[in-house]
Amino acid sequence: MKAKKLWLGFIAVMVISFGILLYYGREIYREAPPIPENVVTEDGRVLFTGQDIKDGQNVWQSMGGQELGTVWGHGAYQAPDWSADWLHKEAVFMLDELAQQTGYVSYEQLSEDKQASLKVILQNDLRKNTFNKGQNTITVSNLRAKAFESNSRYYGGLFTDDPSLAELRDAYSIPENSLKTEERVRQLNAFFFWISWACVTERPGQEITYTNNWPADELVGNHPTGSMHLWTGFSVIILLAGIGLMVLYYAKRRNEDEEAPKIFPLKGEKQTPSQKATVKYFWTVSALLLVQVIMGVITAHYGVEGQAFYGLPLSE
Repeated sequence: MKAKKLWLGFIAVMVISFGILLYYGREIYREAPPIPENVVTEDGRVLFTGQDIKDGQNVWQSMGGQELGTVWGHGAYQAPDWSADWLHKEAVFMLDELAQQTGYVSYEQLSEDKQASLKVILQNDLRKNTFNKGQNTITVSNLRAKAFESNSRYYGGLFTDDPSLAELRDAYSIPENSLKTEERVRQLNAFFFWISWACVTERPGQEITYTNNWPADELVGNHPTGSMHLWTGFSVIILLAGIGLMVLYYAKRRNEDEEAPKIFPLKGEKQTPSQKATVKYFWTVSALLLVQVIMGVITAHYGVEGQAFYGLPLSE
């Protein structure tokens, strides 16, 4: 009877858990940011295509993907989050351009009230969802197209061999000329634009972006939502409550446990030939674990010495 209750409890947990996972998996797929056929400017010029975005993702993955920085907050930490990095650089460029149109050299030179007015103009530009489902296109302003070209030059130099960015490459653990052709650079920039577009573009009919206002960036108006605070706190409370219930359950049952045997139960047992044959398996697994640990040490070291391992030029 006791075993039956445990099995029923296990089945209930599995059904509920997988039901929730399947539901939200479907919602994530259904509400994912669209990949357009073309990204065009206001005057109809094609900046890049949807295929460029997909190919750019493959370029990104070919360099190590999430092992080299992060995208949408997931990945390694020795390099920036490229979606947040691109978005912030794009916003700074556009604000400086808007400031120059009013006769100033840069946005930083403006008074607070003028800065506030330019931020409103910037946010109206960036946050507006210009995806046309019928034409399957995203339209960007001419100003944003200029920001795209500026960012493209920067990332092109970073992932190739711009001498002025050598120190950053070392800090980010990016080998020189990681991208060998201009075409691969162009495709990577298309992918970086799209992932940052999703971070700042509001969902149709809503006031939150496709990434729920992540990353937090005051310039572009990305602020954590109330629901984000609520569910973050709620999940922590549920986690602590669950741990507390488990501790309470086992604390009540601690006297029910049988005493540990005073004599090692396997003492005097003779190994069978098949048991002896598994010894080489355990030696092999131990060796593989050692290799895994060594590779982990090297990978972690990239966050300290980007191109080498205690002086050994691994990037070469």
